[in-house]
Amino acid sequence: MSNDVYRNPILNADWSDPDAIRVGGDFYMTASSFHRVPGLPILRSRDLVHWTIIGHALTRLVPEEDFRTPQRGGGVWAPAIRHHAGRFWIVYPDPDRGLFVTSAEDPAGEWTEPHLLKGGEGLIDPCPLWADDGSAYLVHGWAKSRSGINNRLTLHRMSDDATELLDEGTVVIDGDALPGYRTLEGPKIYQQDGWYWIFAPAGGVTDGWQSAFRSRDPFGPYEERIVLEQGDTDVNGPHQGAWVTTEDGEDWFLHFQDRGPFGRVVHLQPMRWGEDGWPEIGDKGKPVATGTVPVPGGTATEPPEDFANGIGPQWAWQANPEPHWASTGPDLRLACVDTGTEDLRHLPNLLGQRLPGDPFRAATTLRLDGAEPGARAGLAVVGDTYAWIGLVRSENGIVLAHRCADDNVEGGDVEYDAVPAAPVAGDTVDLGIDVDAEGRCRFLAGTPLQPVGPPFQATEGRWVGAALGLFATGKGAGTGRFGAVRITAADANG
Repeated sequence: MSNDVYRNPILNADWSDPDAIRVGGDFYMTASSFHRVPGLPILRSRDLVHWTIIGHALTRLVPEEDFRTPQRGGGVWAPAIRHHAGRFWIVYPDPDRGLFVTSAEDPAGEWTEPHLLKGGEGLIDPCPLWADDGSAYLVHGWAKSRSGINNRLTLHRMSDDATELLDEGTVVIDGDALPGYRTLEGPKIYQQDGWYWIFAPAGGVTDGWQSAFRSRDPFGPYEERIVLEQGDTDVNGPHQGAWVTTEDGEDWFLHFQDRGPFGRVVHLQPMRWGEDGWPEIGDKGKPVATGTVPVPGGTATEPPEDFANGIGPQWAWQANPEPHWASTGPDLRLACVDTGTEDLRHLPNLLGQRLPGDPFRAATTLRLDGAEPGARAGLAVVGDTYAWIGLVRSENGIVLAHRCADDNVEGGDVEYDAVPAAPVAGDTVDLGIDVDAEGRCRFLAGTPLQPVGPPFQATEGRWVGAALGLFATGKGAGTGRFGAVRITAADANG
């Protein structure tokens, strides 16, 4: 394919609920990170197609004590990123605690400690607007699982420094009053040419659509139109994202598609304006598969595969990490610590990254040093179910193990052997996983790598795709030593 043409999805991995802005010639994106630490990833691009991870706005989740263990399905939901008064701002929701704001002069640098802007359960999907007349606003949605209500959008007046909301809030769009609407959420508010716009998805992440609302007054009343839906394409639930404009004045829309175990992948759509003043997204309101790159010449820097200079930005823990969990250089050394569970879904010291959405192989090397019986370390795929392959220290030495857990029970002895454990020769074993386009996994071991056990079907987690993970557990003695984790396309492996 030509360098001037892009193919969707532009980010074929779990970058859920993307929001983006342009500052100068650069575009910046953030996304939901849920229970993963660090949180609020920051990506930068020159062309809206090639994106590089440049950091995270949250080094740890707050309150610290609450996130010592994985809060699956909680944590950081859909954020919004904006630039105002020389600073970058992110307002993000924790559905169990409220709406928080953090800011920075340099998006790749240090961000301020999160400030609670509005407390309460079920407050989600906030987005600020600094209007042309100097006023400021914040719109947000509601999660029925926490608040008992949803399908409505609430707007507040906000202080210019985003430290407080100035009123009790007004429901400006009630989805219950719109025929066919359900789960209206994820609002992004904008201002252009005398109109206030709220872009918001509805219908749910797997089967929904994208709507646009407009009014001359931020508090309404708003007109409504569906501007993007699946139609006869294979892009289900195309919605929730960001309207961005290039330096040349071209408009584009970034949104996600839910792909089950691969999470919510990011698409890029052209956006034009019809004669009636409404946006036209994609191809007559349907997602496009390919398009012309908005700004030619962009490139992306891939994160490091090895651990020579630390843990790369593509990796995240399942809870706030402790310093003794890991050390690096040249390999990754994970301590076999006892965190009270061996269930990988609840293991705080599991280090994971997003599954690539195209068929791939992940491969690494593992050595288990100085471990007591029962210690183990391995390479895993973790969602609502999980499977792993790795090394276990038994009473009689080191054995190769391949184990799985289903989604019927959590806690206790939930794993079962996919194959019987087998002794290994030597100190180090080669491990790998092949994952196909449907999320079917074949675990691998040996030199050269060979399949071990039956295929395993990866599943999504709680609002996230499955994670490719590394872990080590035990009674405090021993270390799992991992080499570089190399991700290659399936066709590169024969």
